[in-house]
Amino acid sequence: MKYDVIDAHVHPFLPSCGKNIGRFGLPATTEEFFENLQALGISRCCGSFIGFAEKMDFKTLMTYNDAALELREKYPFFYVPGIHVHGEYPEESCRMLRDFYSAGVRWIGEMVNYCMPTGPYDSCGMMQIWETAEELGMVANLHVNDPELPALENIVKTFPRLTVVLAHPGDGAYYTHRLGLVKKYSNLYLDISGTGLFRWGMLRNAVDELGAEKVLFGSDFPVCSAGMNLHGALSEPLSEEEFKLVLAGNFRRLTGI
Repeated sequence: MKYDVIDAHVHPFLPSCGKNIGRFGLPATTEEFFENLQALGISRCCGSFIGFAEKMDFKTLMTYNDAALELREKYPFFYVPGIHVHGEYPEESCRMLRDFYSAGVRWIGEMVNYCMPTGPYDSCGMMQIWETAEELGMVANLHVNDPELPALENIVKTFPRLTVVLAHPGDGAYYTHRLGLVKKYSNLYLDISGTGLFRWGMLRNAVDELGAEKVLFGSDFPVCSAGMNLHGALSEPLSEEEFKLVLAGNFRRLTGI
């Protein structure tokens, strides 16, 4: 691979905590998960463990966070843990953030409310949590549906020193609206994971609109194809400097790794 590539948006798994959330059950093991990414020339990856529940208590949430740390111990030079917080447990979440920060964790998310219900992103409890995350200099990666966009805007306005990465570019008006928000706020960034890059020229357009320094490569593997996303990105007409920023440089700058 010509470039250093960090996939900023994956969802790993361990047999002891949940299962592969890919639609077809592949890769079948944690080892295969990382082998697939490494075979593409990806040098590091980051993301959270994801489960599905109608209600998420703090103890259950911590099983996913602890699993992320456990996986980092097994793959210390490849996996960067992403963790969850819970708006109904702000005191516990803030203590956990401080503990995990001390352990070297810098990334919150991807947070996905529709399958990991932790309350509205701008609830009173969550706002307390974001204040702590801002103080620590952590990054929050949020999956935000259209009805949640006002909450997102509330967060980035209230905490201008909190770095927030909006997951998935989407398509059509969905994409245009998100681009406008990222352009409006200096602390808001976009990751290109998911299905967005199936539109030819979308990455070039995002870089033109936002600047290469505000776009991060991600795949949403194994929900989506890491290979399709990576080679889709590499096929677009970006300069060498733009590729370096999007594929790894921005992630390294925001997280300090």
